[in-house]
Amino acid sequence: MDEFLFQAVRQLSLADIASVTGASPVGEYRPEITIGGIAPLDTAGPTDIAFLENEKFRSSLAKTRAGALITQSKYVSDVPDGCPVFVVRDPYRAFVLVARELFPDAISPKSLLETPAGRIMGMVDPTARLGEGVTIDPGAIIGPRVAIGARTLIGANAIIAADVSIGADCSIGAGATISHAVIADRVIIHRGCHIGQDGFGYVGSQKGHMKVPQIGRVVIHADVEIGAGCTIDRGGMRDTTIGEGTKIDNLCQIGHNVSIGKHCIIVAQSGLSGSVVLEDFVMLGARVGIQPHARVGKGAQLAARSSVMRDVPAGARWGGVYIAKPMKQFFREAIALERLGLRSRKTVREEDGHE
Repeated sequence: MDEFLFQAVRQLSLADIASVTGASPVGEYRPEITIGGIAPLDTAGPTDIAFLENEKFRSSLAKTRAGALITQSKYVSDVPDGCPVFVVRDPYRAFVLVARELFPDAISPKSLLETPAGRIMGMVDPTARLGEGVTIDPGAIIGPRVAIGARTLIGANAIIAADVSIGADCSIGAGATISHAVIADRVIIHRGCHIGQDGFGYVGSQKGHMKVPQIGRVVIHADVEIGAGCTIDRGGMRDTTIGEGTKIDNLCQIGHNVSIGKHCIIVAQSGLSGSVVLEDFVMLGARVGIQPHARVGKGAQLAARSSVMRDVPAGARWGGVYIAKPMKQFFREAIALERLGLRSRKTVREEDGHE
């Protein structure tokens, strides 16, 4: 069995690679030589292309058998003789451009059951409207008055509830459930996501908790990608919105009324409480938690496991396991705590009679 199930859809000549990446070939090379795979430096073979941009992996360079290499000018002298070299400022970005040309099927999820494009294998309500080339895997259910744009894939056992609108060229993963939602074009929703359920809202009293009606929607703009197992609640009295180009990792929770701007990055297991606002280009590390109604300003970055209890200014870099704060302050406090611990350990040893 092949190590990788993905197969390249084409071969790229070295001339093609130069064109795709805008890279400058170094020294003499044969532009007609072809590349058909990608691999790390240490495992690449004569038909693979590899890249190097991190000093940590420089030791692998001398022994690489790659058929071509993308790197920065400072590493060129270490490249083995006979290996064609393409020099760029950002090697990884150029490498990804080549990988996308070779393996376009790995960019957007395809039918897990290899259902042919345009085949309807699930249950579709007669009032639903399907665009040209829509693919529906076995077990999927499309509810009343649903609208699905051209070339969109609905995965096995997914449920698209009444009145949901999904744009063109989308991919809805197996086992996903979507209700009370409007989804734009080229959105990828991975397996097991649940979108549009009511938000977590109650009014407490001594008699118990009274549920608050949640009457909003989830609005997902174009080119958003949502990782496997995420949950996104519909709004209470306004929509939960996710801006264009935002990417959400696996197992994230987005509460009701949350507003996420354009091109944000939200890494795994992060949780956004109700009515949180992320402005454009915000980046959240893994397991960030944000309290209700907090606003994170444009371009701000929050380190992994940060707990955000107040508004974060635009462009700030904060971290803090218990209460997020400016990174410099967080590091100062962490160092001070470490020093305090070392002094306490020294005091205990001295009291015990140890040097």
